[in-house]
Amino acid sequence: MSDEAASTFRSVTLPFIIFTAIWGSTWIVIRGQLGIVPAQWSVAYRFFIAAFAMAAIALIKGDGLKLPRTGIIAAIVLGFTQFCVNFNAVYLAERHITSGVVATVFALLLIPSSLLGWALLGHKPTKRFFWASLIAVGGIVLLFLHEINEHPANSAAVVSGIGLTLAGMVGASTANVLQARPEIRRFPLFTMLAWSMAFGALIDAAIALAMTGPPLFDTRPIYLAGLAYLALAASVLTFSLYYPVVRIIGPAKAAYSSVLVPIIAMGFSTAFEGYRWTPTTVVGALLALGGMVGALSRERPVVTSPDAA
Repeated sequence: MSDEAASTFRSVTLPFIIFTAIWGSTWIVIRGQLGIVPAQWSVAYRFFIAAFAMAAIALIKGDGLKLPRTGIIAAIVLGFTQFCVNFNAVYLAERHITSGVVATVFALLLIPSSLLGWALLGHKPTKRFFWASLIAVGGIVLLFLHEINEHPANSAAVVSGIGLTLAGMVGASTANVLQARPEIRRFPLFTMLAWSMAFGALIDAAIALAMTGPPLFDTRPIYLAGLAYLALAASVLTFSLYYPVVRIIGPAKAAYSSVLVPIIAMGFSTAFEGYRWTPTTVVGALLALGGMVGALSRERPVVTSPDAA
């Protein structure tokens, strides 16, 4: 292997493999967080841990933790949209529909992100993007119809899960577009992430207290291991790897991980949740992922995290 190839492997290929694999696995790990501890408290615990770890990274990298007043306001908004609305919606959605379906829906995150990017950043999508997005949405509709047909007695719960998933997408896409604005991008990335996670955790805790009462905790090893994995691997490590890759190869190529993530997630869902494949679900998944590939082709999407879990 040449020096250039080795450098590319270390700086791009290996990080890409790591963050894609981790983000693909998080959806099934979230399942293990649902039970004794209300979802709202699990989200709060996750981002308190992640905020401290991200702050440590910011200090190690020399970014520091100081932000001006405008930076603090931006961190509060990002914390609310990304680490509160988004993740609370995802955790609650997985109580009603399988994790793989939630992950596949989040492959469509590029659509609202791009539309908001057009409105707020002036990044107009191409006609190819619109047609490919319609195909992807058609695939998601087929997956949703399958979920409802599989659980006719719980159709209301399935619809609730779908609604929560879409709400999570709105929160995530709003945060993605806001963090791409020049007045926010000028702040050190890891400093902004640390504060955003911290404010998000505080808001999560306030919501959890109001909705579910005092904190509850689960001391089972499976819960603790899942919490550590989601906080450190899926929140801190992945963001630390993803954004440097974006800066090297650009957001369009990096965003292809958003197509691979649901494939991994659906594999876990099939193995551990008993997800049943039918001709409808196969066609739906192919349309959703194929549409996303078409939408990404020749696009310059807003810089996004391809996964919200």
